[in-house]
Amino acid sequence: MAQTMIRNAQPLPQTRPGGAGTAPRRARRRMTLYWLWIGLLATAFAIGVYSALQVLTQGLGITNLSDELPWGLWITVDLSSIALGAGAFTFSAAVYLFGFRKYEAIARAAVLVGFLGYTSAMIALFVDIGRFDRFYHPIIYWNVHSVLWEITMCVIFYTTVLAVEVLPVIIESTPLKNIRPLHGLAHFLHRLTPFLALAGMGLSLLHQSSLGATYGILTARPVWYSPSAPVLFILSAVAAGTALTLLVTLVAGKITAMQLAPADVINGMAKVVGFACLAYLYLKIWSWAATNYYSNVPEQRLGVEVLATNTPYNFTFWFGEVLFGALVPAIIMLWRRLRSNTNVLILGGLMIVAGLVINRWNMTLSGFVIPLDWSPGVRDVFGVNSYTPALVEWGVALGIVAYSWLGFSLGARFLKLYPRAKSLNPPPVSSAAEAPKPAEGDDAAPKADG
Repeated sequence: MAQTMIRNAQPLPQTRPGGAGTAPRRARRRMTLYWLWIGLLATAFAIGVYSALQVLTQGLGITNLSDELPWGLWITVDLSSIALGAGAFTFSAAVYLFGFRKYEAIARAAVLVGFLGYTSAMIALFVDIGRFDRFYHPIIYWNVHSVLWEITMCVIFYTTVLAVEVLPVIIESTPLKNIRPLHGLAHFLHRLTPFLALAGMGLSLLHQSSLGATYGILTARPVWYSPSAPVLFILSAVAAGTALTLLVTLVAGKITAMQLAPADVINGMAKVVGFACLAYLYLKIWSWAATNYYSNVPEQRLGVEVLATNTPYNFTFWFGEVLFGALVPAIIMLWRRLRSNTNVLILGGLMIVAGLVINRWNMTLSGFVIPLDWSPGVRDVFGVNSYTPALVEWGVALGIVAYSWLGFSLGARFLKLYPRAKSLNPPPVSSAAEAPKPAEGDDAAPKADG
């Protein structure tokens, strides 16, 4: 009888540690945290909307901006958003113009990041111009001698290009694909992608460089004057825009326990960022030497002394922009042992993004802090200008940042941004399913001793 019981015994099903019961719990916990995150961003966005309405109804008088210092936090947000959206033209050009097809795995995410960045910049400008009812004037009244007019038109056209590139992704990822005309429209827009990539690269290079020229051509503000500024703005945008796309991909992958892009794509992106940082560093140090050391222009030297005495400019320049924002991240991105660690790679991306924001803050405020030497009809010497953003300015900035983060968080959840994504946690397989089922009958069963 004992032999019969042993022969008829079936192996108990066994699962791997943290088996089938654990995975659903983790998934539910992730979804709970995700919706809490969405709620937090929605709250921050609502604060931004309320702050913007205060500015639009009461005017710029409730801010700490002035005639002497008219550009502040919002222009920093504007310039940073445009630069951080540069990953879109970088990867669109790489895939559709230069034939690096493997980066298609990341191109959709880069385009969404770019679209959110440029729309964030347009929101910041809409609030900052004061007379929001005249936002359309550059389209009607052309000032072809103004760098800012050229930037405005390029941003409008390039945002349109990004919207056209994002639209097929939205159609294909939602029930809209079941509507035949929209499905056909998505395929038609896909065929236009190479032409859109070419137009996008041209428009992006134009306004990224012109943003640098806005500061670099002003000889009346010696601290800003730099013939290298247009190229520096392009290089910093390529480095930071690609770094942000890499950063959000890695963070989203860790949160969802998925590999959103293949390892060779992540590795290639890191190298692009690293070399772009080195190119930026080389030109930045040379630009500093040419305008501050070799030229020995008295007004330039006086401006640097004023900044060093009254602001933390020297620290933010050498530590924030050069060391923290470019040199150390370049080492992380190019040293194979460091970039193979996802956490270190995320840290490097954060450092580059922070370094770019510091750079745009320094560029915006440094020239305005230093007073002009003279002004018609004014006898007294001007004092050093100071600026601290008002609470309503912080509220608007918070809302703009929340808008972009909310857009990407929803896009990563509901849109097919990563066509080659795969799960890092395959479903557990029980040993009962893996083992062959014993055949029926005494002859097929193993015999026990005794």
